[in-house]
Amino acid sequence: MTDTRPEPRTYRVVAERIQELIRQQGIAPGARLPAERELAASLRVSRASLREALIALELGGVIEVRGGSGVYVCDTGAAPSAVPEAGPGPFEVLSARSLIESEVAAMAAKNASEAALDTILAALLEMERSHEDRSSNEQADRNFHLAIAHASGNAALTGVIDYLWRQRSSLWHRLKQHYRTEELRKATLVDHRAIFDAIAARDAAGARGAMRTHLQRVRRTLAGAG
Repeated sequence: MTDTRPEPRTYRVVAERIQELIRQQGIAPGARLPAERELAASLRVSRASLREALIALELGGVIEVRGGSGVYVCDTGAAPSAVPEAGPGPFEVLSARSLIESEVAAMAAKNASEAALDTILAALLEMERSHEDRSSNEQADRNFHLAIAHASGNAALTGVIDYLWRQRSSLWHRLKQHYRTEELRKATLVDHRAIFDAIAARDAAGARGAMRTHLQRVRRTLAGAG
């Protein structure tokens, strides 16, 4: 009989390899793991895949990520099943968003009504006002992207983008908690203003490029790629 079970998520595979490395090298609880760059090279994986795996292991109680200090072992005996299955990894979602939302922004530049532009602008202004309030700022961020989707005039694409935003799992939130910088938060406001300005100017190519630049910036920062 053919095995129809889905392939495990990449971050789970990498997480299991990290656990195996901890066991093989006898790294005791409380000890620090090698630096990210060294660990990624040793496992022959990208920094993005490594970070997703580390966050999954942290959620499973296996390791602890300490900002500015490193990654420390908590429980050497945790089973691979301790790593949570949280759906698509954060970088999978960001890649999908970059592909789809860039085109949706271009469509919005062509199709947005004046009322739709007002809704996008309102979300942008709320995001700027709530910069210091992380929860309100994130809600305004979501509203901004969904308002652009609505402005595209394509209900199916709006549904896709809503789905992608709902994939912001515990992995995503912990990744953002550890690795999102204040520089990224400030750059996001500048990026969003550029996206809105291009849409309002009916510049489809500009809107596409501005959205892609924004989402690629988020990915690079969270992946530790500069």
